[in-house]
Amino acid sequence: MEQCSWPQGNALMQTYHDEEWCRPNYDDRYIFEMLILEGAQAGLSWSIVLAKREAYQAAFNNFDIEYCAGLSDEDLESIRENGNVIKHFAKLQSVPTNAQAVLKIQKEFNSFSDFLWRFVEYEPVINSWETDAQIPPQSPLSVQISKDLKKRSFKFVGPVTTYSFLQAIGMVDDHIRSCKFHTLNR
Repeated sequence: MEQCSWPQGNALMQTYHDEEWCRPNYDDRYIFEMLILEGAQAGLSWSIVLAKREAYQAAFNNFDIEYCAGLSDEDLESIRENGNVIKHFAKLQSVPTNAQAVLKIQKEFNSFSDFLWRFVEYEPVINSWETDAQIPPQSPLSVQISKDLKKRSFKFVGPVTTYSFLQAIGMVDDHIRSCKFHTLNR
């Protein structure tokens, strides 16, 4: 059975592909982690971000949303200087900004998960691509969610980043159809 080719033999990427990518997740902490990591990826490769994931988890208290919401610029500067994270300061500043926006959503919708999953009526979008090359960089759904997130003051949530984020939390299954991890093959 042919598998998605994008992990390219990288052990971290393969584990992420096999155990997390495109698997529905409803946990606000995990969803927030994926939002931040996908935003950190902008302009970089996912393998770089995955290699720094443990450092991100350590720096941001395992992506505790309330903790992250309270981080100051001084805290972020210390993380930038001392942590093995991507040093782009605006990306680091997106952590408390996005955490604060998540807290507002939790008050309004009960959870960040409920807010997001309502866009797909709580059912993942299951695609049936034959090759990785067919997977689009964005979709009408990612454009719609990106606009809503931006309206709510989220940062680093353009349509392409949002599409990767939707894959990361399993709202979209983009495993190629022949991959054993495709929803219809599990």
